[in-house]
Amino acid sequence: MSQNSNRWHVGLVGYGEVGRILAEDLRKQDVRVSAYDIKLGDDRAGPLRDHAGGIGVALASSHAELAAQADLIVSAVTASQAVPVAKACAPAVKKGAWYLDFNSASPGAKRRAAALIDGAGARYVEGAVMTSVPPYRIKVPLLLGGARAADLAPLLVELGFNAKVASDQLGVASAVKMCRSVMIKGLEATVIECFTTARAYGVEDAVLVSLTETFPSIDWEKQGAYFFQRVIEHGRRRAEEVREVAETVREIGLTPWSAQGTAERQAWVADLADEGLFGARGTKEFARSVDWRTEADRILGKFKPQE
Repeated sequence: MSQNSNRWHVGLVGYGEVGRILAEDLRKQDVRVSAYDIKLGDDRAGPLRDHAGGIGVALASSHAELAAQADLIVSAVTASQAVPVAKACAPAVKKGAWYLDFNSASPGAKRRAAALIDGAGARYVEGAVMTSVPPYRIKVPLLLGGARAADLAPLLVELGFNAKVASDQLGVASAVKMCRSVMIKGLEATVIECFTTARAYGVEDAVLVSLTETFPSIDWEKQGAYFFQRVIEHGRRRAEEVREVAETVREIGLTPWSAQGTAERQAWVADLADEGLFGARGTKEFARSVDWRTEADRILGKFKPQE
């Protein structure tokens, strides 16, 4: 396989927010891109097909079809699907092809995925995305791990990624990501619980003043609105990720009380979004309020406080 990465055929497994952003940025460089997503098989396929057609991305009909074509496979699916996707791609993957696991999965899950891909003759590298993708797009900070990470890193940089090697040992990059998520995803859930409860008691202004006194570098109004927006829009994916965070904690023998609670709160918000509490998905208004109070009031309008 040619080491000129700009001539590669990149295959994206998962054509959600992250997959579409990567596709857009790769196509701007005239990189050949294919994609596969399980949504292509149901009534959610329309917007994905429209997007792919608009930027010149070829859509595959299965994991196997995608894997058989790609020089670099980027797996960007929900956390629980990291190993199943590797299992689905492994039988058809090209010998010597690269497999970049972009998923927020536990170190143990990454090792299981690696065994499947390496066992099929391809080259597995774990990737840990260290912050939200949309603001940075393909330049999002990306930690790489595994015995072949140092070989893949410069090729990814050539494609536009902001990739750095964390370790030649599998699981290290993911451990950094998972431990960070204990805090970041937990803070999202905590802010939603704290701010909504404060709003119910009419003490939100006093709480925000107190938080600002303690953490003056944080704009709590702006941060609160951002956290509400991201969890409403991506709570399902975040809940799955935090379940992997909890598994990461379990793998060292600790009970993940905080991570479990975070996953439940993120999933709870996702359930409300699926019910249409925050507006219809796909509309301009959905999860776009600049004031977190709007979303908190919607929640409070549904749940009456106990007497």
